[in-house]
Amino acid sequence: MKQLVSVITPCLNEQETVRGCSEAVCKVFENELPDYNFEHIFADNGSTDSTRSILRRMAEEDDRLKVIFNSRNFGAEASMLNAMRRSKGDAVMVMVPADLQDPPELLPAFIRHWKDGYKVVFAVRRQRDENPIMMAVRKLFYVGVSRLSSIEIPQNVGEFQLIDRAVVNALRGFEERRPYLRGMIASCGFKSIGIEYSMQKRRRGRSKNTLLSLVDQGLNGLISFSTAPLRFCMLIGIFIAVLSLTFAAVSLFLSMIYYRELAPPGVPALVVALFFFGGVQLFFLGVMGEYISAIHTQVRGRPLVIEEETINFHDD
Repeated sequence: MKQLVSVITPCLNEQETVRGCSEAVCKVFENELPDYNFEHIFADNGSTDSTRSILRRMAEEDDRLKVIFNSRNFGAEASMLNAMRRSKGDAVMVMVPADLQDPPELLPAFIRHWKDGYKVVFAVRRQRDENPIMMAVRKLFYVGVSRLSSIEIPQNVGEFQLIDRAVVNALRGFEERRPYLRGMIASCGFKSIGIEYSMQKRRRGRSKNTLLSLVDQGLNGLISFSTAPLRFCMLIGIFIAVLSLTFAAVSLFLSMIYYRELAPPGVPALVVALFFFGGVQLFFLGVMGEYISAIHTQVRGRPLVIEEETINFHDD
């Protein structure tokens, strides 16, 4: 009996790319992986263009295509995790993007490593075609999350990964409301291997990733898997406290030697100190606020996504 491979594609206003993505995945399985069955799950995040109508037609033409229409945009990672829970495959391709910047032609290589016993096969981006500012932000993000996390998260790795059903079952036990999938997968600790590739240039449509969304994703990843920012704030607080006590001791010593000879404290020094400590306090409050916000989101217990409609999920 042929094994089933699930492929997940999150999409938002991708009317120019979804059909091409589906055709590319089908072509790979028909030409290079004929010994495997597949299901291709599209998770639509409330598209407002023609994406939904195109997906409906595609699902009517091929029942191997399954579609989840979310009631609104819950974010790509939440959609992928929800689709992963819906998947039936013996192995799951966590994400093949609709824009095909991560090429589905790598699927045979992923599956070869999976058959060799690896539970997680992730793709390492060797290079990517984007502007220098975005590249610098991404590099800073990957290095920061990797070094500060309590677990080892591979650098230059996204959700372009193939994971075994055992990993999917482990992820079902996570109750994340704001999932950070690459960190969640890494935290499971299964045997893994990476393969290098060059990320393709987007051919059609516009990327939904902005600088602000990348910063938000980075903060979510850092806070989800590290307490380093809180400890950093604590160390800074201790350092400033020691510095203040040292300054007080030196001032007392000088006052005893030069009694009434020193000029009274200047207003500029007072203003600088006031703004400095005010800025430090606001920074600490901001870091604590991020963790409190994450706790607040988690304890409210809202659903990961709300599905408006599903297509071709006959066994559910």
